[in-house]
Formats: sequence, C-alpha cells, structure tokens
Amino acid sequence: MFARAVAAVVTAVLGTAVLQTPASDIRAAPASDAHVPHARAGGTRGPTVIAHRGASAYAPENTLASIDKAAKLGFTWVENDVQRTKDGELVVIHDDNLRRTTNAEAVFPDRAPWKVKDFTAPEIARLDAGSWFSPGYAGTRVPTLRQYMRRVEHNHERLLLEIKSPQLYPGIEQQTLKLLAKEGWLDREHLGRLIVQSFSADSVRTVHKLRPAVTTGYLGKPPLAQLNRYARFTDLINPSYKSVTLGYVTSVHAFAGPHGRPLGVFSWTVDDAATARRMAGYRVDGVITNEPDVIQSALGAH
Repeated sequence: MFARAVAAVVTAVLGTAVLQTPASDIRAAPASDAHVPHARAGGTRGPTVIAHRGASAYAPENTLASIDKAAKLGFTWVENDVQRTKDGELVVIHDDNLRRTTNAEAVFPDRAPWKVKDFTAPEIARLDAGSWFSPGYAGTRVPTLRQYMRRVEHNHERLLLEIKSPQLYPGIEQQTLKLLAKEGWLDREHLGRLIVQSFSADSVRTVHKLRPAVTTGYLGKPPLAQLNRYARFTDLINPSYKSVTLGYVTSVHAFAGPHGRPLGVFSWTVDDAATARRMAGYRVDGVITNEPDVIQSALGAH
C-alpha cells in the first residue's frame, strides 16, 4: 500500500483534486493545487515551513502585523485561528477569551471572563492587541477574518486556517466558507493556497461535506486503526511534534485522502533546529513554527 501511495505523489504534484462549485458541477482542479504541500516522494523535498499565527515570535500573534512580518521574512504559508463575536463577526484570535492578547480587562473591567463570544465586533475593535507583546505594537487591533484575508491576498501568502473551538460557534464552518467564497478564496486560483483545519473531526468533516474541493487538516493524532476513517474527509493529519514518529508518518502517508493524494503530516509547534531536523528525518510534509526563519535555516529551505 505504501508503494502505491508514494507513486500517487507524482499525480498529486500535477494536481488532480476535485473542484466543486455547486454540488452538480464537478471538474478537475487546476495546476495551482500543486502549491498545497503534500506527502513527499522518496524524501525529495523538505518540509514546508508554516508561520504559526504569523511570525508570532517577532510580532503579536494573529494580527496583520504578524503576517506582514512573515511576508518580510520571505514566508508564504501562514497559520491563523478563527472565532466568532457576539454579533456574528468572524475574527482572528487564538484564545476563546480576550485577556491574554488584548487589554479587555482594562477597557471592560466588569465583563469577566472576557469571552470572545460575549463581545461585539465594534467592542473588540476598540481593544489594543499589540501592547502585551511590545510597546512598539501598541494600537494593533484584532483583525476580522475579512480584513485578514485581504491582507493575506495583498501579501501573496497562503493560509492554513484553523476553525477554533467550533463547539462554541454552531455553524461557523458554513459561515467561514461563505466569507472565503465572497472574498474569492474558493475559486480555482486560490484553492491551492488554502487549507482549513480543526481539532474537531466533526468540524473538518463538515467543511469537507460543504466544500469537497477545499484541502482539510485534522489537528491531532488518530490511532492507526482509525486512519482509514479520517482519510474519507481530511487531507492532512497534523499532530504535535512531541507525538510524531517515523513509523506514524509512514503509516499516514500510506493512506490516500479524499482527493486521491497520500495523506500529509504537518507537525506543530516546532521552534528549535534540532526538532526541525528530526521532523524532516521523519519525513513530515510541513512544520508549523513561531520562528520560521530559525526553522528555515535549520532545514536549508522552505
């Protein structure tokens, strides 16, 4: 089985996913699909480096400044987290509360526990999301997903988008896909620049059901006996680097995902050279990192 999976990589590089606009309109995906990192054939390409929450070691995470910094460092793949406000706006922030990365406690002292879902978009837009990181970033804001996507497009970047805590936001998958479509990110050109992932298998399955052409990733490490089930709806298995082994990566690569490509593996969050080289030795397809320049240097490419 593994030999067949490796052979299928040649097809994956040429791009043979399915693009579905309405459910009845199925046609071959464009060559741009080859831009999405997939399983490597014979170790001929090192892991892709993905800037975690942007270049978050150097600028406040999940902000426009952070993806601008990633672009300046020369990295095209960035990762973010998406949640929803009380009035239904999608915003880019990691935690389900505002305390750690904004001044919400000072601005709204009586609104504990400062959950994202309990604040409106205009209220969140008032918050300083940069001073906690450095005085030089004072006044940085929590971006809406719409603002974020437009900056990613401006920077010619590619996005690993995480739907965060979907159990808190019923219907967030459909809403996210609707916004992505409106911003032009579900067309033939952009599908090769987008991956949607989640820690929730149900959320990933929902994304695949709603938009089968979208490349998806599951955050976690399913047991080997269950990989065949995950391969029905996810293209990537993305575990913590602490749980990655060569045997597990090899086993994942032996399964073909919903687009006919061998399943890929992105490991997170890799911030030191030794770990990066170990992940490369395990033949992972991507490493997610707060320090993309450090990891690029360790791997010799990105």
